[in-house]
Amino acid sequence: MFRSNRAVRFASRASVLALVTMATFSAGAQSLSHSPDPMFYDGFQAVTFGPYTDSDAARFLTQATFGPIDADIAHLRSLVAPNGGAGYQAWLNEQFAAPASSMTTYHNWVGNTLAENTGNVLREAWFLDALGGPDPQNNLIIHTDQLRQRVAFALSEIFVISDQNTLLNQHPEGEVTYYDILSDNAFGNFRVLLEKVTLSTDMGVYLNMVSNPRADLTQNRHPDENYAREINQLFTVGLVFLNGDGSLQLQAGQPVPTYTQPVITAFAHVFTGWNWASCTSGNYLNCGYQNGDFTLPMAAFSAWHDNGTNLTNDIVSKQLLSYPGAVNGGVLVAGGTPQSDLTFALDNIFNHPNVGPFIGKQLIQRLVTSNPSPAYVQRITNVFNNNGSGVRGDLKAVVQAILLDQEARIGQYRAPDSFGKLREPLLRMTHFWRATGALHHCGLDVGGLHYANQPYRYAGYTTAYGTSDETYGSGVGQAPVDSPTVFNFFKPSFVPAGEMATRSLKGPEFQIATDSLIVSSTNSLFGKSFNGDLTDACAADPIGDIALNRTQDLALAGSVNGGPSDPATALVDAYNKRFMAGQMSPFMRQTLLSYLNTIGSGSGADWKFQRINRALLLISTSPEYLIQK
Repeated sequence: MFRSNRAVRFASRASVLALVTMATFSAGAQSLSHSPDPMFYDGFQAVTFGPYTDSDAARFLTQATFGPIDADIAHLRSLVAPNGGAGYQAWLNEQFAAPASSMTTYHNWVGNTLAENTGNVLREAWFLDALGGPDPQNNLIIHTDQLRQRVAFALSEIFVISDQNTLLNQHPEGEVTYYDILSDNAFGNFRVLLEKVTLSTDMGVYLNMVSNPRADLTQNRHPDENYAREINQLFTVGLVFLNGDGSLQLQAGQPVPTYTQPVITAFAHVFTGWNWASCTSGNYLNCGYQNGDFTLPMAAFSAWHDNGTNLTNDIVSKQLLSYPGAVNGGVLVAGGTPQSDLTFALDNIFNHPNVGPFIGKQLIQRLVTSNPSPAYVQRITNVFNNNGSGVRGDLKAVVQAILLDQEARIGQYRAPDSFGKLREPLLRMTHFWRATGALHHCGLDVGGLHYANQPYRYAGYTTAYGTSDETYGSGVGQAPVDSPTVFNFFKPSFVPAGEMATRSLKGPEFQIATDSLIVSSTNSLFGKSFNGDLTDACAADPIGDIALNRTQDLALAGSVNGGPSDPATALVDAYNKRFMAGQMSPFMRQTLLSYLNTIGSGSGADWKFQRINRALLLISTSPEYLIQK
């Protein structure tokens, strides 16, 4: 309780800092603008040729990774040719070629080689892939696929499954298999990804396609419509027709629905006849998950599939999505196999004109900004529709176009009052860990656990296992593959009340910025800022937990005795680059320095650590940091 109260007091300091900042600028005491002259970013050289500064590099890496670190900023800068140019593209090429991290491999190592329980292995593996660095199995294997994992996380918030489903939670081998589908196909073709997701056993369980049988009215049995509805509404086309720029198509002033209930019913009949690969046609309805292999895609069972000819109860011809250019007008004729009907249905969805703007805009929102301009969305739609070589759905081309778009690179200057996004709590945590050089600390090799001398096993209750907690102040209310519903933690269309609603500005992440989560996240960051250092002695904790490497920043905190004569300028400027991509306002910078400079040798022998701790907390809870620009 004492720790939580201290955390709230420090949260209050951050809030006061924010209020003072806003009051000062609204009074006109100091200009909030600290952007460079736009002509240097919009005229002589293309901005995509950069980065031209460390701040540009840090900002790009904020969008493309789980948080910039000094080494990655320096590496990206080193890729810029001597005469300027190609730095961003060279980095993207490296990331596209980087080996994909495998959660399945990690799961099997923990479960088979170490013979440990794998109940929390997805979160542990996710943190390894998100934070990057050496692999616990073999430290010579370095996880460098930051962009792939960042896009996979974005995809996991579109193609949602959740371990809040009890059956999925009991089978982590299926969860890691599903997540590997997302990461393996993050730079592949959307049509391939769509089919792999559809036939994933975990998706089959989550949205009831597994063991979905054909209709039999004598048994009052009808195909389940859950997956049929969500693949259309959430995963591909949405509820209403869109223009290429993401705006609504209107008829007589009203939006035009992309489908009707009979279309969903038809899709539900298409998605019949798929079950666990270990099942048989004879035990299709009662095969059960006990014998199911969650690592294999679902298998087809023709006898249980509605192809329009095997029962009079079945729909003979199925009207799927109808749109200009739809093959056969979207009508699936009778007589197909489970696979051929699935192929037709997924092709019908994939080629719908909505997919480009619907998926492209959500990826922009997850990586760059909550309110992309219509022109930005249109440019990404064009790339989705044709990657320049006549290929539709090339996700590598889409991701590259999103990150290299002029709006992504300099949108914060063109629309400073609407560009950007609220940082997700989990991404704030990964950024914090990466920026502070955090590693797993302590742990034992006892009782079947193997955490001793394993700095890259990112485990521990407040790290991997407790990130979803929002009650006791140890977590941030969010964890991978753990959303409360199929609608993700937040909806892409969410509009917060107040000024944003007045201006019709979307703020998806604000949907989970509840009072309790704000306090819990602040408490969590307090604990992470002030407790747990790699220099600490190990307690009798069999698992251990993550700890900061504050020593890497001691030289930045001061050089003599602290106080005003030995200012924390180097520390604040380093954190400005590392955490805020150089976007800290002059007022916030001076306010931080004025406070940190009061700390010196008179504050105790650990005065440098005190400066680091307070700088970390105040920056990571500040409004200027929380909005990713």
